[in-house]
Amino acid sequence: MPTARIKLISRDPTAVSAIANQIVDIAKSATIKYKGPVPLPTKKLKISTRKTPCGDGSHTFEHWEMRIHKRLVEIEGSDQALRQVMRLPVPDTVQIEITLS
Repeated sequence: MPTARIKLISRDPTAVSAIANQIVDIAKSATIKYKGPVPLPTKKLKISTRKTPCGDGSHTFEHWEMRIHKRLVEIEGSDQALRQVMRLPVPDTVQIEITLS
């Protein structure tokens, strides 16, 4: 039976965990095998900018950081479970990638 690998990506860790838990609940209710949610490494995007636009004054910098959180869930590829996963209400801040193998 094929497996569906679901990868969740977002800047908000609570939204990612909530969607991953909903997918696990769907797998439990359908009594199919699942693995996860596995937390993947958090990607940190860092930017340093100069505070003064003209370059005069002291050399002061601002540091900005954006963290991207990822979760991975694998479930068996039953049609019923995958249809329920596709119908989940997903916030705009969460990106979902589903691959079948």
